[in-house]
Amino acid sequence: MMKRWQFVKRLAPLMAMMVLVLAACGREDLSTLNPQGPVAEEQFGLMKTAIIIMGLVVVVVFAISLYVIIRFRRRPGDKTIPKQVEGSHKLEIIWTVIPIILLIILGVPTVQSVFNLAKDYRDDPDAVKVIVTSHQYWWEFEYPELGIKTAQELVIPTGKTISIEAKTADVLHSFWIPSLAGKIDTNPGGNVNFMYFSAPKEGVYLGKCAELCGPSHGLMDFKVKSVNPDSFDRWAAALQEPVALPSDPAIAAAFESKCLTCHAVGDMGGPAFPNLTGIGSRESVGGILVNVDADDQKYDHEDTVYNNLHKWIKDPEAVKPGNLMSNQYDLTEEEIEGIAKYLSELTLDYE
Repeated sequence: MMKRWQFVKRLAPLMAMMVLVLAACGREDLSTLNPQGPVAEEQFGLMKTAIIIMGLVVVVVFAISLYVIIRFRRRPGDKTIPKQVEGSHKLEIIWTVIPIILLIILGVPTVQSVFNLAKDYRDDPDAVKVIVTSHQYWWEFEYPELGIKTAQELVIPTGKTISIEAKTADVLHSFWIPSLAGKIDTNPGGNVNFMYFSAPKEGVYLGKCAELCGPSHGLMDFKVKSVNPDSFDRWAAALQEPVALPSDPAIAAAFESKCLTCHAVGDMGGPAFPNLTGIGSRESVGGILVNVDADDQKYDHEDTVYNNLHKWIKDPEAVKPGNLMSNQYDLTEEEIEGIAKYLSELTLDYE
């Protein structure tokens, strides 16, 4: 028993140190403690209020406990029975009223925030409407007023309110952009949820699925790209322009017969899987393979657009286990290289 206790005593400091070290790991834009928009800031403010109240309660309770332990400890030789305070109306009123006051202090801003964040901007003419549809394991973004669809990268105009209508095409998922807004579930059965957010400055914000939905749940990432309103208008217009097939007839035939049956490019193809229009301009491939210049690669999941596309097309199962594209078509190495090159050059000039 003593050996086991000695082992615990040695292990505890090591575990505590690991917790402190690992607490600093992770991406800055994946933290709710670093709000980048008004919705996230309001939620963070509510969180701070709750933590301050709970912290004060803990400090006061521990201070009173320490005072009582020291002040009323039994002295040597003292065998008297302490004064009994059971049934004291004054004490009972005090420890009943104080929690009520604390709940009111916390409850009022909580209720205000709940109603404020539940505002419906679907009928607001100044808001940008987006229908978000979750799939295993990717995200579809439709702009009904603009007549366009895209995938994996939600492009929004800076400073505009974004009205989200969230639903799912299969199982339960959860739409979450930690630095911009809280999460909202996309529920099966035709249920549709609503939320809104905005990004006051240009930038790229990471989004994730926050509901366990299968083997690649942790890889179901997407990006929110905030650009100035003029760039957004150019992006929406560029997304609707015609797109030519690959110049190589053999690659064009393979792309048309093996890719366009599911994916869309321009006005060609099917809507079942991610729209590939402008994929060469996106921040990532498959939401998880980050596109960078050849000289900027730091991590295994970062590479050039071409290399990421080649990796994804050649073996999507290795990138996202359980995805529906795996083993769908038998492409030759020449076809994979040609299609990856074609898609990597499929860019939108809008910034």
